[in-house]
Amino acid sequence: MPFSLRATAWCAGLLTLSLSIQAQTSSPPGSGPDAPPNPSNAGTGAAGQGGASSTTSNRSGTAAAPTSGTQRVDVTSGRPSDQAERRNATASKIVIGRQELEQFGDSNTLEILRRLPGITMPGAPGRGGPPRMRGLGAGYTQILMDGERVPPGFSLENVAPDQIERIEILRAPTAETGARAIGGTINIVMREGYRRRLNDVRLGLGHERGQWQPGVSWTRNDTIGERWIYNFTGTAFKRDTDDRNTAQTTSSDLLTGRTLLAQEESARALSKREGVNVNGRLQWRGQTGDSALIMPMYIRSTGTTDRTSTLTQSVGLTPAPYATSESHGSGIFELARVGANLNLRFGDTRTEWRVSANRNRFDNQNLRREFGAGSLTPLRVLDDDAAITDRGASLNFKASRLLENQHSLVSGFEVEQNRRDENRTTLQNGVPLLADFGENVSARSQRLAAYAQDEWTFNPQWSAYAGLRWEGISTEGDSGLGTSRNRSSVWTPLAHTVWKFDPKGRDQIRVSLTRSYKSPTLQNLISRPSLNTRLPAPGPNSATQADRAGNPDLKPELATGIDVAIERYLSNGGILSANVFHRELKDYIRNVTALESVPWSTVPRWVSRPQNVGGAYTQGVELEAKFRLTDFIARAPRIDVRSNLSVFNSKVDAVPGPNARLDEQPRGTLNLGGDYRVPGLPLNIGSSVNLTPGYETRVTETQFREVGLKKVWDAYATVNLNPNTLLRLTASNFIVRDYVTGSVVVTETTREAGRLVERTPTNLRVGLEFKL
Repeated sequence: MPFSLRATAWCAGLLTLSLSIQAQTSSPPGSGPDAPPNPSNAGTGAAGQGGASSTTSNRSGTAAAPTSGTQRVDVTSGRPSDQAERRNATASKIVIGRQELEQFGDSNTLEILRRLPGITMPGAPGRGGPPRMRGLGAGYTQILMDGERVPPGFSLENVAPDQIERIEILRAPTAETGARAIGGTINIVMREGYRRRLNDVRLGLGHERGQWQPGVSWTRNDTIGERWIYNFTGTAFKRDTDDRNTAQTTSSDLLTGRTLLAQEESARALSKREGVNVNGRLQWRGQTGDSALIMPMYIRSTGTTDRTSTLTQSVGLTPAPYATSESHGSGIFELARVGANLNLRFGDTRTEWRVSANRNRFDNQNLRREFGAGSLTPLRVLDDDAAITDRGASLNFKASRLLENQHSLVSGFEVEQNRRDENRTTLQNGVPLLADFGENVSARSQRLAAYAQDEWTFNPQWSAYAGLRWEGISTEGDSGLGTSRNRSSVWTPLAHTVWKFDPKGRDQIRVSLTRSYKSPTLQNLISRPSLNTRLPAPGPNSATQADRAGNPDLKPELATGIDVAIERYLSNGGILSANVFHRELKDYIRNVTALESVPWSTVPRWVSRPQNVGGAYTQGVELEAKFRLTDFIARAPRIDVRSNLSVFNSKVDAVPGPNARLDEQPRGTLNLGGDYRVPGLPLNIGSSVNLTPGYETRVTETQFREVGLKKVWDAYATVNLNPNTLLRLTASNFIVRDYVTGSVVVTETTREAGRLVERTPTNLRVGLEFKL
């Protein structure tokens, strides 16, 4: 039974009141057996220098200057352990460090993320899109890199795991990290420089369905004089893939049940992709805690895809549009990004300035030819060329001050501007299909934000956080037929608290009350259509073969939510936790397919557009258990167990009946894995299984989508050949299972269904790592 937000908030209020009463009867601050948690470890934000605390600690670990009446001790140790950082944070934060990132020797960051708590990956195994927290679709999860949002069009597939220092997962938003995080926030912290000299070289070779995938990376750390530290990481890769799928399309008469159309298309795509990723950091550290940092990044990848297909039509009132098809596509993706940070201390106040600029472009050319049975002369030639350029710049300022009464104040502002220009030409047999739209369309957005937050410790058992953020967004979309403008602003109050049952114990409870939102992407604002390739204009298409277009009139989607979690921290870095969440959504955005009269066709065509469809809610339970088996069974093998289970539920108000869920949200996901170090041998082995059950979504009263079961099983083994050389063997998706998706659209007279079966391959990989 769905529970209401009002009832949940009432329960949370009673819980907070009881904590307040207990706090009044507990020992005064500082008198307990344990000192209060250091606010520099309790920070919730992800600062520009690698997701550091939002308080006044600096990267060198030196504490802030003492305030009046307060005695402070300079601390020179490094950052706390992953478990300590998670435990001491007031807002829920999961930290994944280098050791866990390296275990499976993954070739890209997306493969790492699918094993983490509450994260799901869309699409077939190894072919997924952007990561999603709590099963929510694209745009609900905020992706940060070193505390800043990644540029539009950027994919984490382009970031090699060798370049990452750690990954931080925030289940609830904070004022500093931003409120565009209805599902949550993933912060990718890039590797930092160290004072010791280090050269880290990694060689890898993968094999998948007869295709080889080599890769190499080099990381160097060193110092220049006493004040300068630099870090450089370069990665080169080549990835060839062989993808195969079968698409089935059927149409039947609702009154008689007679089959009107039955088609099956078998396709094979051979892709070749290669690229380089380069990033670095140059940091200066002053004697008084001042520092400066420059972070350049460059990514370039090129690729080609050759696809062939065979279309078989067993039933149909008219002949099949073609018997075979072949297409050749080529593309170039290029991203350049540079960021700079300046940290200055003025007495008891620390200031941080961050600026960044980025430019990325994607050029793609695709030529498709369709042939009749036994013919070498094409029936139709479709030539689609696109050039997309995204530009962006941002300026952030933050001031923080640690007060004598255990308050840590942070305030700041942000300015961001993005622009997308798209030049696209679509020719059918040499004739433009979208001449009315012109070749150039664009969209722009400007964002202003200001925030303030206070984090404080009442006593060794209780700490709290309160923040307020204002954000204004101005968007402008050019459809080629006209310009649409939209302005909106959002106030987002945020509150977090954590209570330790015993200052010396390992149990604690968290409560978060937040407001967050999702803004339309520039791509969704551009309404220039993308035509269906099987049934193109100017003729008719079907509901399962719809065109796609944007909507310049989209409004932001707002969410009010609550999170309640209880945690128990174990020895050896283990944890047992249970988290319950609920989000109430307003102006929910989803793609709706409808029959429209369109300027690119003489007859009405089915078009899928994003639309605001009203209210919705989502809720769920997230369980996590990380422990050593000997913690519970004394004589058991020393196996480190990793497991997490998430169960989701949702409902869209405007859609009647069962399964009226949010788009692409599964009912749950399960990860179960273990690691074992073989006694007496330099050998580590481990395995992990990811299971996402199949589900059905009712999009409208007459439209349905279906996603089948997804199961991915990975295993690895590492051998320490000597103290500086490591051999790593990995098998991913070694129990192959077809990935099935489908859709159904019911009209007044017919039922149209589409089904796609993707045959997923096993990926084998061997790697050799040297530390010089």
